[in-house]
Amino acid sequence: MRFSAVKAADRFLPEKLSQRLGPWLSRLDQLLDGSNEHAVAQRVSLIAFLVRVVSAGIALVSQVIFARWMGPFEYGIFVLVWVTVVILGNLSCLGFQTTVIRFVPEYLERKQFDHLRGILFTSKAFAVSITTCIALVGAAVIYALRDKIEVYYIAPFLVGLICLPMIALGDTLDGTARSRSWVLVALTPTYIIRPILTLAVMSLSHFGGFAPTAMTAIGSAIIATYLTSLFQLYVVCDRFKAVVPPGPRAIYFKDWFAVSLPIFLVEGFFFLLTNADVLMVGRYMEPDKVATYYATVKLLALVHFVYFSVKAGAAQRYAELMQNYDHAQLEGFARDTARWTFWPSLAMAIVLLVLGKPLLWLFGAQFTEGYPLLFIMVIGVVARASVGPAESLLNMAGKQKICAIVYAVTLAVNICLSILMIPLYGLAGAACATAASMVFEALVLALTVYNRLNITMFVFAGGPGTKSAKEEI
Repeated sequence: MRFSAVKAADRFLPEKLSQRLGPWLSRLDQLLDGSNEHAVAQRVSLIAFLVRVVSAGIALVSQVIFARWMGPFEYGIFVLVWVTVVILGNLSCLGFQTTVIRFVPEYLERKQFDHLRGILFTSKAFAVSITTCIALVGAAVIYALRDKIEVYYIAPFLVGLICLPMIALGDTLDGTARSRSWVLVALTPTYIIRPILTLAVMSLSHFGGFAPTAMTAIGSAIIATYLTSLFQLYVVCDRFKAVVPPGPRAIYFKDWFAVSLPIFLVEGFFFLLTNADVLMVGRYMEPDKVATYYATVKLLALVHFVYFSVKAGAAQRYAELMQNYDHAQLEGFARDTARWTFWPSLAMAIVLLVLGKPLLWLFGAQFTEGYPLLFIMVIGVVARASVGPAESLLNMAGKQKICAIVYAVTLAVNICLSILMIPLYGLAGAACATAASMVFEALVLALTVYNRLNITMFVFAGGPGTKSAKEEI
């Protein structure tokens, strides 16, 4: 028996109040019921958003505890090493984690189960094998350059590379689950289970007498990542047994890689763009400054994860609308996703600016130095939110190459501004470089979507597409 918000209101609320709330409750019923694909995308985005809210709370608590136990210097080492390892793990998938989102719905629709079995196997095997090779090469490079690297970074980086295969596997499983709109299976392991396990292992180590150093934190993260990724692998494979019958695999690696490589460039440049500022601060400043900047960025993620949540729900729907060749419906849905991204982001940005200083103080008194940076960087995040998941729309439309160029140029802008401004203005220079590059990114993405797809993807855009989307709701 399905829950109905409208029926519940009619039963328990006064008649006048029930009538006033009727249109909103009706829309809520459509969202929960998922009776059309638009509602499914909304529901997936909402669930993804809630997962990220819970994840942000867990991350905030765990990072505060880590910073308090470790102190700014050791915490800064851990942050730089872990961010680098996560970047390498994500990039090492070479775009296959998104390629599966594009092909799985297509193969299911056409009942090409041999192709489906092939891409499911290939994506996981490729991610684990290539990241193992990259980890070995990375360890050799670090050892060869040990005289040119600060001594306190060498051992943490060597140990951190052990985690690469499981980070890549987790990202691939995330994309595999999202291809079926299994948003909880996709996001819960990485954003909830892994940070909880990391904190649990770190806590056991701390109270067991281990020194609260960067090495202890990295070891805790490695154990948590392996346990989480293997658990997610079991769950995803078990779920697909009910969808895909046993049989042979058809592997078209060349065709998949041809699609994957441009996506890799897009997502690789984007991922580097979202983390390059931390790496650049680590290049020019001491670990304690890295810790302060990272704590500030971690708070900013409370705003930025709205974008990731909408993207999680929208990517599959973009791909389906592309298959149906319905431009008006696609345009309306694209504008809707821009609104879903912008308004919650703006609201959360305002709340963050009000509460930012006391939240930073939780990390330690010295971390409040990062509070003014929030006012700078939030400009870039809100500007980026105004165009929604535009790069996801371009990817699903087969415009990966132009999207990759956009992100390559934006990353170059970010790095150049960082090189110029960090030595002169320190952390404020890093914040200005990041905000400016995000504004540039939003502008160029909006222009690219308009020129390539004839869609005005902007939060304040109007027109026939908006009406079309609303009628579907």
